[in-house]
Amino acid sequence: MEAGTEFENQDPKDTHTCTSLSLPVSNSSPNCQEETSQGNGDNCTNIPVPSSNNTGSHNMKTSGPHPRTLTEEEAAKLSQDTRVVNDFKQMTLEKEAQKNWDKFYKRNSTKFFKDRHWTSREFRELSGCDSSQEEKKIVLEVGCGVGNFLFPLLEENPNLFFYACDFSPRAVQFVKDHPLYNSSQCMAFQCDLTQDPLLDTLENPTVDIVSMIFVLSAIHPEKMLSALENIYKVLKPGGCVLVRDYGLYDYAQLRFSPGQKLAENFYVRQDGTRAYYFSTDYLSDLFTRAGYQIENCDYVTRETVNKKEGLCVPRIFVQGKFIKMRS
Repeated sequence: MEAGTEFENQDPKDTHTCTSLSLPVSNSSPNCQEETSQGNGDNCTNIPVPSSNNTGSHNMKTSGPHPRTLTEEEAAKLSQDTRVVNDFKQMTLEKEAQKNWDKFYKRNSTKFFKDRHWTSREFRELSGCDSSQEEKKIVLEVGCGVGNFLFPLLEENPNLFFYACDFSPRAVQFVKDHPLYNSSQCMAFQCDLTQDPLLDTLENPTVDIVSMIFVLSAIHPEKMLSALENIYKVLKPGGCVLVRDYGLYDYAQLRFSPGQKLAENFYVRQDGTRAYYFSTDYLSDLFTRAGYQIENCDYVTRETVNKKEGLCVPRIFVQGKFIKMRS
């Protein structure tokens, strides 16, 4: 259940500097989702926002207050956007959520997102697996899309076994058709996290690590808790959930036009897919209510350069690690 378009799948590079600028307000669909599509790959580069501690990190992670202050124009735009989509359309969007994601993958097939080679760097739990271990580490990727996360990791770490599920049957079929798909290393299946028990497919508890990369934001806020509780049941005690998702006041949120708001911080794109923009407090509260312990939950800030358009825009994500406690 991935989302994305023009500014997001880029690997961050320490090659540019940016100055702040007022954000343009677009009346079109917010083509600025997760870690960028390949569409503008030749013209977009993600770079880190410089950190005061000069650690050399690819991203600046901050906890506590929000890392970005809105301009007066941005604050006014958000405060004036009070009209939400009517109940009938909202119910239709929920009913047709799977169909809209299937249409997304029909249009874009496997060519929309770049492979996510940054994940093992950002989440050390996914790197350095000891190949001498007799048992493979079990990873469950929820919202696997077409495999841009799992296949690069399987190439790096053959001592991983992946369960990979997605809301979209078409996306799951793309994973199964991938030349690197091997039943000895991975198993892909279709699943609606909000209502299909993962225990129907996985043993209890069997998973060491769960990845949720730009996934929770695509779920209706009223159903997010049930999705996390579903995952909790297949996670081993001491196992963890690794999350990266859209952060509050991300550039993509500020580009939505009037008439695309579903609820506070929750929006619909022109293709019918939806996105929620998290504060760290909201994300932490969700996981706490689902029974997890918070190891970390921070904002990640970076700036994306579109060299062709001459734009440098602020991106804000949330990133966290949440633990199922040992009994």
